[in-house]
Amino acid sequence: MIQTDVLVLGGLSGITAGLSCRRHYPDKKVVLVRKEGTVLIPCGIPYIYGTVGGPQNNVIPDGLLETNNIELVKGEAVSVDREHKLVTLKDGETILYDKLVFATGSLPLVPPIPGVDKKNIYAIKKDFNYLDSVLDEMKSVKDLVIVGGGFIGVEFADECRKGRDINVTVIEALSHCLQMALDDEFCAEAEAKLLETGVKIMTGVKVEAFVGDEAVSGVKLADGTVIKADMVILGIGATPNTELAQKAGLELGFRNAIKVDRYMQTYTDPNVFACGDCAEKQSFFTGRPTGVMLASIATSEARIAGANLYSTVHQNCGAISVFSTIVNGRAFAVAGLTERQARQYGMNIVIGKAEAPDTHPGGMPNSTLIKVKLVFAKETGVLIGGSISGGKSIGEMVNVLSACIMHRMTADDIVKFQMGTHPALTSSPIAYPIVNAACKAVLPIRQ
Repeated sequence: MIQTDVLVLGGLSGITAGLSCRRHYPDKKVVLVRKEGTVLIPCGIPYIYGTVGGPQNNVIPDGLLETNNIELVKGEAVSVDREHKLVTLKDGETILYDKLVFATGSLPLVPPIPGVDKKNIYAIKKDFNYLDSVLDEMKSVKDLVIVGGGFIGVEFADECRKGRDINVTVIEALSHCLQMALDDEFCAEAEAKLLETGVKIMTGVKVEAFVGDEAVSGVKLADGTVIKADMVILGIGATPNTELAQKAGLELGFRNAIKVDRYMQTYTDPNVFACGDCAEKQSFFTGRPTGVMLASIATSEARIAGANLYSTVHQNCGAISVFSTIVNGRAFAVAGLTERQARQYGMNIVIGKAEAPDTHPGGMPNSTLIKVKLVFAKETGVLIGGSISGGKSIGEMVNVLSACIMHRMTADDIVKFQMGTHPALTSSPIAYPIVNAACKAVLPIRQ
């Protein structure tokens, strides 16, 4: 039997929770249990099939645990006895804990479509050997169909074209790829970049069945059309991995995620915390439950959970939802609400837009045009969302917008930004697009 102060169940967010605990409570023993032999970087999984060349180049080293004095136990937790604070592993090993953290993540959604169990149809599991086998199978693929045009689907489509003579088709039920995340004008821009790579996009269509004998040979659409396919990737989302939590008697909420308060403490047991994809989330803007799953949210929650294990240090402000992607060299990012989402909530909003090259002058080498769209609440002028497209620099610009949203900055506040600029690194201070977009919103907010 192993005894510990803090027991963490899970992978990526579990590592962060353990590190946070060690920083705040250096005298506490921390044990991390995980099923996987190797922890992958979830957001990097599509790039295994193109840019990085294999799962071995997309891992988090275990040395991070060792250097922070966190004990790693490789195994699968199969039961939790909360009354006796005892976790049992599949191999029979038992662990006594004082505080327990669920960081069990999520599992890929597998739709109940006829034929989905045929060979060469793959959901995207966060498993090193599984993903390596998919990469090996892809060597002989000629016709790849990706079901789902969200981040996973679009990134896989872009990456799988790299270095391969392969036909790639993305099938999306909505009218645009990335429509759950981006406003229509940014969706259209991303689709145009993906089409440039030779990927075929089919939107507004639904899959009726997967056809073939033992292995898949095609994807049948609702209108009867059959798209040739010798491999199918399912990229339609994920669901919280909470079977163990449910067996342990923890209360589940929206989409069967573990119900937690603002301190990441479970509703059911004050000695049990949860973070990451397995934990329920509330929107920063509405307080309503949201199904968003992002590594940035997971790690934030993990830091909060680890800090609060023995004293209430931090509160979770809710999910702002900050994300970015890159399609054929063009980057897209969003923080907070899009215009579409704000209008769906019935919010009275003002939009500010601006464009500028990311160098000054724009004739500098490798200069890229940045497009910024900011969403402000009409009555208060508070920033509630921002969308950007451009070069790699927007990956950090969107983080600036996230900070502005979290601290409820107004258009007037952003107009007064004192930004650091350099001809080779940023837009001109005269044309800085975040500031200029805010400037264009000030007068409509006041009217």
